[in-house]
Amino acid sequence: MNTNIQTDILLVEDDASLAEWILQYLRGHNYQMHHITRGDQVLASVKQQPPALIILDVMLPYKNGFDLCRELRGFYTGPILMLTACGEEADEILGLELGANDYLTKPVRPRVLLARIKALLRRESAEPMDTHAPEGQLQFGQLKILRDAKSVFYGNEIIPVTANEFDVLWLLASHAGKVIRREELVTQLRGIEYDGFDRSIDIRISRLRKKLFDNTEQPYRIKTIWAKGYLFSPEAWE
Repeated sequence: MNTNIQTDILLVEDDASLAEWILQYLRGHNYQMHHITRGDQVLASVKQQPPALIILDVMLPYKNGFDLCRELRGFYTGPILMLTACGEEADEILGLELGANDYLTKPVRPRVLLARIKALLRRESAEPMDTHAPEGQLQFGQLKILRDAKSVFYGNEIIPVTANEFDVLWLLASHAGKVIRREELVTQLRGIEYDGFDRSIDIRISRLRKKLFDNTEQPYRIKTIWAKGYLFSPEAWE
Protein backbone atom coordinates (compact mmCIF):
# COMPACT_ATOMS: atom_id res chain seq x y z
CA MET A 1 0.00 0.00 0.00
CA ASN A 2 1.39 3.43 -0.95
CA THR A 3 1.21 5.74 2.05
CA ASN A 4 1.67 8.84 -0.12
CA ILE A 5 -1.89 8.72 -1.51
CA GLN A 6 -4.04 11.68 -0.42
CA THR A 7 -1.01 13.69 0.70
CA ASP A 8 -1.58 17.25 -0.50
CA ILE A 9 1.42 19.31 -1.58
CA LEU A 10 1.25 22.94 -2.65
CA LEU A 11 3.84 23.99 -5.24
CA VAL A 12 4.43 27.74 -5.46
CA GLU A 13 6.53 28.25 -8.59
CA ASP A 14 6.19 30.66 -11.53
CA ASP A 15 8.68 28.91 -13.84
CA ALA A 16 6.30 26.98 -16.12
CA SER A 17 8.75 24.31 -17.29
CA LEU A 18 10.10 23.62 -13.80
CA ALA A 19 6.62 23.51 -12.29
CA GLU A 20 5.37 21.14 -14.97
CA TRP A 21 7.95 18.44 -14.39
CA ILE A 22 7.67 18.74 -10.60
CA LEU A 23 3.90 18.36 -10.80
CA GLN A 24 4.09 15.37 -13.12
CA TYR A 25 6.90 13.70 -11.17
CA LEU A 26 5.23 14.01 -7.78
CA ARG A 27 1.81 13.04 -9.12
CA GLY A 28 3.54 9.96 -10.50
CA HIS A 29 4.49 9.17 -6.90
CA ASN A 30 0.86 9.51 -5.79
CA TYR A 31 1.00 12.95 -4.23
CA GLN A 32 -2.00 15.20 -4.74
CA MET A 33 -0.58 18.42 -6.16
CA HIS A 34 -1.83 22.00 -6.19
CA HIS A 35 -0.02 24.75 -8.06
CA ILE A 36 0.12 28.53 -7.60
CA THR A 37 2.23 30.86 -9.75
CA ARG A 38 1.74 34.16 -7.89
CA GLY A 39 3.00 35.01 -4.43
CA ASP A 40 0.00 37.17 -3.56
CA GLN A 41 -2.39 34.20 -3.85
CA VAL A 42 -0.61 31.87 -1.45
CA LEU A 43 -1.78 32.98 2.00
CA ALA A 44 -5.49 32.85 1.18
CA SER A 45 -5.11 29.43 -0.44
CA VAL A 46 -3.23 27.92 2.53
CA LYS A 47 -5.74 29.34 5.01
CA GLN A 48 -8.62 27.85 3.04
CA GLN A 49 -7.01 24.48 2.38
CA PRO A 50 -3.82 23.83 4.41
CA PRO A 51 -1.56 21.38 2.54
CA ALA A 52 0.59 18.71 4.15
CA LEU A 53 3.69 20.42 2.74
CA ILE A 54 4.57 23.56 0.76
CA ILE A 55 7.29 23.77 -1.90
CA LEU A 56 8.04 27.48 -2.05
CA ASP A 57 10.17 29.26 -4.64
CA VAL A 58 12.05 32.40 -3.58
CA MET A 59 11.61 34.50 -6.72
CA LEU A 60 7.89 34.98 -7.31
CA PRO A 61 5.77 37.74 -8.85
CA TYR A 62 3.82 40.09 -6.54
CA LYS A 63 5.29 38.67 -3.29
CA ASN A 64 8.60 36.85 -2.81
CA GLY A 65 9.13 33.55 -1.04
CA PHE A 66 10.92 35.07 1.95
CA ASP A 67 8.01 37.35 2.81
CA LEU A 68 5.60 34.47 2.28
CA CYS A 69 7.58 32.14 4.53
CA ARG A 70 7.58 34.67 7.35
CA GLU A 71 3.84 35.34 6.99
CA LEU A 72 2.95 31.67 6.64
CA ARG A 73 4.68 30.90 9.92
CA GLY A 74 2.12 33.11 11.62
CA PHE A 75 -0.50 30.37 11.15
CA TYR A 76 0.85 27.42 9.13
CA THR A 77 2.69 24.71 11.07
CA GLY A 78 3.41 22.21 8.29
CA PRO A 79 6.80 21.78 6.59
CA ILE A 80 8.04 24.36 4.09
CA LEU A 81 10.66 23.35 1.51
CA MET A 82 12.21 26.38 -0.19
CA LEU A 83 13.73 26.45 -3.67
CA THR A 84 16.70 28.80 -3.90
CA ALA A 85 18.99 30.02 -6.65
CA CYS A 86 22.02 27.81 -7.17
CA GLY A 87 24.98 28.95 -5.10
CA GLU A 88 23.12 31.67 -3.21
CA GLU A 89 24.03 30.68 0.35
CA ALA A 90 22.44 33.86 1.70
CA ASP A 91 19.08 32.67 0.36
CA GLU A 92 19.43 29.35 2.15
CA ILE A 93 20.36 30.99 5.45
CA LEU A 94 17.57 33.55 5.29
CA GLY A 95 14.98 30.92 4.41
CA LEU A 96 15.93 28.82 7.44
CA GLU A 97 15.90 31.88 9.69
CA LEU A 98 12.39 32.76 8.54
CA GLY A 99 11.04 29.32 9.37
CA ALA A 100 11.63 27.08 6.35
CA ASN A 101 12.30 23.46 7.30
CA ASP A 102 14.60 22.68 4.41
CA TYR A 103 15.85 24.06 1.11
CA LEU A 104 16.95 22.84 -2.30
CA THR A 105 19.10 24.72 -4.76
CA LYS A 106 18.27 24.87 -8.45
CA PRO A 107 18.55 23.00 -10.72
CA VAL A 108 16.36 20.64 -8.72
CA ARG A 109 17.10 16.93 -9.01
CA PRO A 110 13.95 14.75 -8.98
CA ARG A 111 15.19 12.03 -6.64
CA VAL A 112 16.63 14.52 -4.18
CA LEU A 113 13.36 16.46 -4.17
CA LEU A 114 11.39 13.29 -3.48
CA ALA A 115 13.77 12.21 -0.70
CA ARG A 116 13.53 15.60 1.02
CA ILE A 117 9.72 15.58 0.81
CA LYS A 118 9.54 12.09 2.30
CA ALA A 119 11.92 13.06 5.11
CA LEU A 120 9.93 16.18 6.00
CA LEU A 121 6.62 14.30 6.00
CA ARG A 122 8.10 11.50 8.14
CA ARG A 123 9.26 14.05 10.69
CA GLU A 124 5.86 15.70 10.69
CA SER A 125 4.02 12.44 11.42
CA ALA A 126 6.61 10.97 13.80
CA GLU A 127 6.04 10.66 17.50
CA PRO A 128 7.97 13.12 19.66
CA MET A 129 11.54 12.06 20.40
CA ASP A 130 11.83 9.73 23.34
CA THR A 131 13.29 11.43 26.38
CA HIS A 132 13.04 11.15 30.14
CA ALA A 133 11.34 14.54 30.39
CA PRO A 134 8.18 14.35 32.54
CA GLU A 135 5.13 15.18 30.43
CA GLY A 136 7.21 16.73 27.70
CA GLN A 137 8.87 19.35 29.90
CA LEU A 138 12.51 20.16 30.57
CA GLN A 139 13.75 22.67 33.12
CA PHE A 140 17.23 23.95 33.90
CA GLY A 141 17.28 26.73 36.46
CA GLN A 142 15.09 29.51 35.05
CA LEU A 143 14.93 27.90 31.60
CA LYS A 144 11.79 25.88 30.87
CA ILE A 145 11.16 24.04 27.60
CA LEU A 146 7.69 22.69 26.77
CA ARG A 147 7.72 20.09 24.01
CA ASP A 148 4.06 19.90 23.00
CA ALA A 149 3.56 23.66 22.95
CA LYS A 150 7.01 24.19 21.37
CA SER A 151 7.51 27.02 23.85
CA VAL A 152 10.59 28.26 25.70
CA PHE A 153 10.52 30.37 28.86
CA TYR A 154 13.29 32.08 30.78
CA GLY A 155 11.82 32.98 34.13
CA ASN A 156 8.42 34.46 33.30
CA GLU A 157 9.54 35.68 29.88
CA ILE A 158 8.72 33.72 26.75
CA ILE A 159 11.62 33.35 24.33
CA PRO A 160 10.41 33.49 20.71
CA VAL A 161 11.92 30.61 18.75
CA THR A 162 11.09 29.15 15.36
CA ALA A 163 10.00 25.51 15.03
CA ASN A 164 13.42 24.65 13.60
CA GLU A 165 15.22 26.31 16.50
CA PHE A 166 12.97 24.59 19.01
CA ASP A 167 13.69 21.15 17.54
CA VAL A 168 17.45 21.72 17.90
CA LEU A 169 17.08 23.00 21.46
CA TRP A 170 14.84 20.12 22.53
CA LEU A 171 17.18 17.50 21.13
CA LEU A 172 20.25 19.04 22.77
CA ALA A 173 18.53 19.77 26.09
CA SER A 174 16.99 16.30 26.33
CA HIS A 175 20.56 14.97 26.17
CA ALA A 176 22.00 17.63 28.47
CA GLY A 177 25.65 17.08 29.36
CA LYS A 178 26.26 14.82 26.37
CA VAL A 179 27.89 15.71 23.07
CA ILE A 180 25.56 15.36 20.08
CA ARG A 181 27.41 15.00 16.81
CA ARG A 182 26.53 17.36 13.95
CA GLU A 183 25.89 14.31 11.75
CA GLU A 184 23.30 13.05 14.22
CA LEU A 185 21.62 16.44 14.44
CA VAL A 186 21.30 16.68 10.67
CA THR A 187 19.95 13.13 10.42
CA GLN A 188 17.47 13.57 13.27
CA LEU A 189 16.27 17.05 12.38
CA ARG A 190 16.45 17.10 8.59
CA GLY A 191 16.08 13.42 7.76
CA ILE A 192 19.13 13.40 5.48
CA GLU A 193 22.75 12.35 5.79
CA TYR A 194 25.31 15.01 6.64
CA ASP A 195 27.37 15.85 3.55
CA GLY A 196 30.08 17.84 5.31
CA PHE A 197 28.83 21.16 3.99
CA ASP A 198 25.35 21.59 5.48
CA ARG A 199 25.26 24.70 7.72
CA SER A 200 21.58 24.65 8.65
CA ILE A 201 22.18 23.26 12.16
CA ASP A 202 24.97 25.76 12.82
CA ILE A 203 22.65 28.60 11.81
CA ARG A 204 19.91 27.43 14.16
CA ILE A 205 22.32 27.05 17.07
CA SER A 206 23.84 30.47 16.43
CA ARG A 207 20.39 32.06 16.59
CA LEU A 208 19.50 30.08 19.72
CA ARG A 209 22.60 31.31 21.50
CA LYS A 210 21.59 34.92 20.89
CA LYS A 211 18.04 34.34 22.08
CA LEU A 212 19.15 32.42 25.17
CA PHE A 213 21.65 35.08 26.29
CA ASP A 214 24.66 32.89 25.59
CA ASN A 215 28.08 34.35 24.85
CA THR A 216 28.26 34.12 21.06
CA GLU A 217 32.06 34.39 20.98
CA GLN A 218 32.70 31.95 23.83
CA PRO A 219 29.43 30.07 24.30
CA TYR A 220 29.03 28.31 27.62
CA ARG A 221 25.37 27.27 27.53
CA ILE A 222 25.37 25.57 24.15
CA LYS A 223 29.00 24.62 23.66
CA THR A 224 30.78 23.74 20.45
CA ILE A 225 32.95 20.68 21.03
CA TRP A 226 35.64 20.91 18.39
CA ALA A 227 35.54 18.14 15.77
CA LYS A 228 32.73 16.40 17.65
CA GLY A 229 29.50 18.38 17.87
CA TYR A 230 27.46 20.40 20.36
CA LEU A 231 26.76 20.09 24.06
CA PHE A 232 23.95 21.62 26.12
CA SER A 233 25.47 22.49 29.49
CA PRO A 234 22.90 21.93 32.27
CA GLU A 235 24.92 23.68 34.99
CA ALA A 236 25.12 26.92 32.95
CA TRP A 237 21.47 27.74 33.74
CA GLU A 238 21.71 27.62 37.52
